[in-house]
Parts: sequence; structure tokens; C-alpha cells
Amino acid sequence: MPLEWDEFRFVKAVAAQGGLTAAAAQLGINHSTAFRRLTALETKLGARLFERLRTGYVPTPCGQAMVEAANRIEADVTRFERRAAGRSETPAGELRVTAPTSLAMELLMPILADFATRYPEIRIELILAEAALNLSRRDADVAIRASRDPSETLVGRRLAAVAWAIYGRADREYRDLTDEAWVSPDLTVAGGTFARFVGAQAPADRVRLRINTVTGLEAAVAAGLGIGPLPCFSADANPALRRLSGPHPELGVDLWVLTHPDLRHAARVRVFMEHIAEAILPLRSRFEGLPCEGSQEQP
Repeated sequence: MPLEWDEFRFVKAVAAQGGLTAAAAQLGINHSTAFRRLTALETKLGARLFERLRTGYVPTPCGQAMVEAANRIEADVTRFERRAAGRSETPAGELRVTAPTSLAMELLMPILADFATRYPEIRIELILAEAALNLSRRDADVAIRASRDPSETLVGRRLAAVAWAIYGRADREYRDLTDEAWVSPDLTVAGGTFARFVGAQAPADRVRLRINTVTGLEAAVAAGLGIGPLPCFSADANPALRRLSGPHPELGVDLWVLTHPDLRHAARVRVFMEHIAEAILPLRSRFEGLPCEGSQEQP
């Protein structure tokens, strides 16, 4: 009997999760159903797909070949979906957008509200993440992303430079910043750029907190846990914070709006990217961290 796509997807999930229980949870089925499906599939093929070890399920050569075939099928299906979506001529339907949490909290929601008024037939799914999602796999259709070097596989537009500076509490006076306690993004944020910067500014025993989101980092500085690097566009607008330095060039990134080439002409993608650019470009001075009234900048 011919194999079905769901059977390839099932074997891929078992291999990726290393067992039936986690794979069943991922696929939305129970363990006994997963066990029966695997048994039936191995019977159909006349070959074992997995070695059942104490450490988990490990694909046999036959199982590995099926996983590799599943990867190729998934890539082909995703490529077809992108191209089909890219031919849409009406600004309507689902649009998956990813953006940094800090941008969404400070600026993005009013922009999205205006977009929803203009294009009521487009339904946005917003995915907030510091990490860069994979647009080739359609983890998202459009990315609003801070990056020094966006992927060559994507197309889009640079919107603004994003400056970062050191901040502390607004109700405190600061003298020598090297004597202060610090808070730091962890290595998962921006590939560790900001964590390495803090490491060059302060010894490890002066870093009171490491955190994996920029929004959490800003809250930590405002709470008095320590000083730390923050994006000027959000920190300058926070009355609880004071800028303690000028923008550091080594921390600067660019803000981009990006999509996959197969989707660039899709009506809903095109109007969204145009709308974002139209809304962000007038805010360039805020992103670029131009001196703000009342800042206490120190070398």
C-alpha cells in the first residue's frame, strides 16, 4: 500500500522527540494511538523504523531514510505554500508577523490598530520573540527585526538605526559606572552581542542578573537591580530611567521589515510592509537615540 504524508510526518516527530510520548503530545494524539500507528507502519513496511533504547527511540537506517524523505516533502510543501500565498492579489487573509517584544510593547500596537482599520480583511497573528524566526519555513510571513546583517535569502527595507546606551534609575546619581552593579541580557539575545559588551564593562561578580528578554532587562534596571544597556527608543520614554552614556556604536543595529522573496508580491504582505515603513520612518530620531532632555550622559 502507498505511504501517506501523515506517516512521514509521524516518523519525523518520533525521531525529533526521541520517543512516542513527546511525539504524541506534539501531534495531538495519545500514547497508545502513537504506539499502534508505529506498529502498523512497521508492519506495512516489513522493517523496523526505530531501535527502542533506554535513552529513547533511535531511527534505524530505514527510519532515517524516512525522516530525510519527510524533510524533503515538508520543504516542498512549504515552498508551494509560499508561492501560492505570493500570488494572492487581494489584501485579505491570515498574516503571521514576528517582532521583538520590546518593540511591540512600546510602539507596534498603535501601528497595528491603524493597519487593522485600513485593512479589516487581514487577520494578524503576532509572534513576539527575541530570536529570529525562520521565514523560509513560514514560521512567519513578515519579520520586523533588529539586525546588522539580515539573511541574504530575505527581501525588505531598512527602516532605521537602533541605538543602545547604558541606563540607570532616574532617581539616582551615578559616578563611576565601573563600580556599579550591572544587569545583562544573556547570550541568547542578539547572538550574545550585548552580553559580551557588559562582560567588557564589568567583572562577572558585578553582574547581578542575566535575562533573556530586552523588556525584562528594562524592568530590571528600573527596579534598581543594576545599570545596563538598553535600546534608546524604549528606555528614553521610560520616566523611571536615566541615560548614563551616549549611544555605543558597537551595540548599534538596524531595524528592518523583511519577508521571503516568494511572498513579496502577496497583497497582504505588500500593504503591511508599506504600512510599517510609513509608520516607522517618522520615528527615526527616536530609534537613533538623539540626545534627550534631562539625560545624564557619562563617558
